[in-house]
Amino acid sequence: MDWNRTKTIFIIVFSILNVFLYWLYLDRQMGVGNMQILGKASVEETLALENITYEPIPFNKKDVSYLSAHIATFSNEKLDELSDQSFVLIEQSRLLSHMKKAVKVIDGKDEYNFDEFLKKYVLNGEDYVLWDVDEDEQSAVFFQRVKNETIFYSSNAMLILHWNEDGEVTHYEQSMLDEFLSFNHKKDLLSQDDAVSSLVTRGYLKSGSTVMQVKSGYSTLVQLTETQVFAPTWNVQVKLKDGTIEHYFINAIEGKIIEFQSDILEEPIE
Repeated sequence: MDWNRTKTIFIIVFSILNVFLYWLYLDRQMGVGNMQILGKASVEETLALENITYEPIPFNKKDVSYLSAHIATFSNEKLDELSDQSFVLIEQSRLLSHMKKAVKVIDGKDEYNFDEFLKKYVLNGEDYVLWDVDEDEQSAVFFQRVKNETIFYSSNAMLILHWNEDGEVTHYEQSMLDEFLSFNHKKDLLSQDDAVSSLVTRGYLKSGSTVMQVKSGYSTLVQLTETQVFAPTWNVQVKLKDGTIEHYFINAIEGKIIEFQSDILEEPIE
């Protein structure tokens, strides 16, 4: 094998990759200038005109950064920590587990109690936070958290529980990230008010709606084969006139609206 030729090829490939990443960075930075944020008076006028309820939130500036993470694999050593379940692994990074004996997660008052199940039967279960419960499908979606921040809609950082008609978990699906690394620190984080203003100017918020809360987290910026890069993200929770809850996501550095695919797992197990 001609090692000099091989080394030259690697240098060329990595040079091209660096140029691409730099172009991607410039493209995203230029997009910041296109973000639409009205002045305070204009936003208040629009909110009043559309009968949108929103109480401004005090903003505490903090140093934020982009975040990279590695897609975790489930080793035999990790799986040995779990009991009363059988496993199927997909590419070592997606765990499909069937309970040998179904575990109750709904009490006599029809209230959900997932904490004990996560603690006892799920690897790093304390790192997942409940996002949504679908009573019709008898399932619950959990997102992984890092540094007390939720990672929104990453198929590589998710847990889905499934239960039967008796409120007992029969199986679950899990994926996980590890080796988190912060980089490219930024100080120009958009405030919660800026995030809401961005939605208002773009016509996302419906007349008569109420902004319930604005929470911080992370969303996928770049996804490679084994690594993902995440950007700080605002999650704006809005309640419509009919009581429906909608979620909007805004890149907290660039100000871009983020839209996620609803099919977070393509092939649920039975």
